[in-house]
Amino acid sequence: MKKANSIFHLLLALFFGISLVFFLAFDNVKGIFGTEELTTKTVVSFLIVGLIIFLASLGFEYFQKSKLETKIQKIEAENIQLKAKLYDLDPKNQPQVIDKRSSESQTLPPSEEDKDGSGIRPRQNIK
Repeated sequence: MKKANSIFHLLLALFFGISLVFFLAFDNVKGIFGTEELTTKTVVSFLIVGLIIFLASLGFEYFQKSKLETKIQKIEAENIQLKAKLYDLDPKNQPQVIDKRSSESQTLPPSEEDKDGSGIRPRQNIK
């Protein structure tokens, strides 16, 4: 599709270039195309052919753009899945199992302020 899109763009540019030369230098090239007079029928037929080529080029471009967007969305979804797998496999992100026996041995003995066991520190008077 990419090649067809570029071919239609080139064909459109070539057609309008030839049309421009044909209409600007009509007096010199009228014998080549077999027309003696520039009529509205000739101009309209040139414009219709140009419009058809333009619409074909536009259609191929839209089709290629939508195809690329779907491909990008698929790749982004794959990328997100791979990042999630990588995150799951990372040892830093694994949940740590807490051993109760080791945590009890690491607790500090209660300080003098916590002797009453209420957990509230006594009030201090500030002078």
